[in-house]
Amino acid sequence: MQNKKVLVISSEVIPYLPQSERSINSFKIPKSINDAGGQTRIFMPRYGLINERRHQLHEVIRLSGMNLVINDMDMPLIIKVASIPKERMQVYFIDNDEYFKRKQMLHDADGKLFEDNDERMIFFTKGVIETVKKLNWSPDIILFHGWFTALFPLYMKTYFAEDPIFEQSKLVTAIYQDDLNGNLAAELKDKIAFDQISDDLTSLATPDYKALMDLAIRYSDGLVLASDSIDPSIVKQAEESGLPLLNHSDSTAENAYVEFFNTQFL
Repeated sequence: MQNKKVLVISSEVIPYLPQSERSINSFKIPKSINDAGGQTRIFMPRYGLINERRHQLHEVIRLSGMNLVINDMDMPLIIKVASIPKERMQVYFIDNDEYFKRKQMLHDADGKLFEDNDERMIFFTKGVIETVKKLNWSPDIILFHGWFTALFPLYMKTYFAEDPIFEQSKLVTAIYQDDLNGNLAAELKDKIAFDQISDDLTSLATPDYKALMDLAIRYSDGLVLASDSIDPSIVKQAEESGLPLLNHSDSTAENAYVEFFNTQFL
């Protein structure tokens, strides 16, 4: 992994959010890559429940100020950054008052999905990619964690397909157990189509967890089964995709991701 660049994109990362399978992996994997001589950058949403003072977040003025068009609306992009204590890892936070100021992550206090999670996903997707372009940092591998990142492979293979900075990037999706707890807004397909993406999006007619994973699998270059309780139909699709695949039983070994990346993509 010496000097190889890995971009890690996740809906949650410790120590900024509570421990979960996804948040722990989103910390441990880039740490193992750094320890192996690689370079990482981590991106996540700046949810309102993150304590900016405690974690010493600060806005990066040179990266902020861009407006992203989401379903014909101009939404300002704010970029903040922090360093994980005692680690050589920088975390970039995608922020917007309309989408991320609220004090919950992806579900309200009653456990119900926010109605605008579809737009939040598109904003997060565009925001990360536009920021990486501004940083002029060309990743060898981009690793996605969680259903909130499911649109990235589609957008990178279509909307951002002509960007030379990602020309050599390999897209790897880590699949977790279903914690969506419902369906996204039925308009998701139309909002993606607004961005002149004309690919077949019929699988998003009912935008549930299976549909999101189907989309991510179809546009990825590699897959990881990151939980031991994934829907069998999703596991079957992953296994039959023909893509490089890291099984859950193997993924828990120390440096498993480093070995997977070295042998399959680098």
